[in-house]
Amino acid sequence: MPPPHIRHARPDDEEPLGRLDRATWSPLHAVQPRPEPPYGPFFTERDPARECLVAELDGVVRGYVRLGTATPLACNAHVRMIRGLAVAEEARRLGVGRALLRAAREEARRLGARRVTLRVLAHNTPARRLYASEGFVVEGVLPQEFLLDGAYVDDVFMGCSLTAA
Repeated sequence: MPPPHIRHARPDDEEPLGRLDRATWSPLHAVQPRPEPPYGPFFTERDPARECLVAELDGVVRGYVRLGTATPLACNAHVRMIRGLAVAEEARRLGVGRALLRAAREEARRLGARRVTLRVLAHNTPARRLYASEGFVVEGVLPQEFLLDGAYVDDVFMGCSLTAA
């Protein structure tokens, strides 16, 4: 199978990305309840289309990564944060997530970033494994940060330098 085509999101991706986001919802990574109709927009002021990269296989949207600023502070502008990553069930284990992470790092470099960070729930072993294999390291843990389905779950902060050591 050819590698996924990665591109910037467009306004007309709103509906397919919203469907993908709802279809990939899981207690493994979600801290919000399962979305219910009426659904809110995928693109918002906080998460605009220009901060989203889309993965296509055979011309069909199969994944996305949201890459925004970590904070609104000018002194933190050199850091980009992955604020969401999703891959359609049928496209998993085809390199889509890996391609999105690599594209996010390249986009962050293009924007002048020196680091990329993300947060992941401690029990999300598949995602943590993928992030580690792509150079992200654990930089901190917020113990018992979330109470999900009656269990406390740690929030793991991971980061990746974009500059040579």
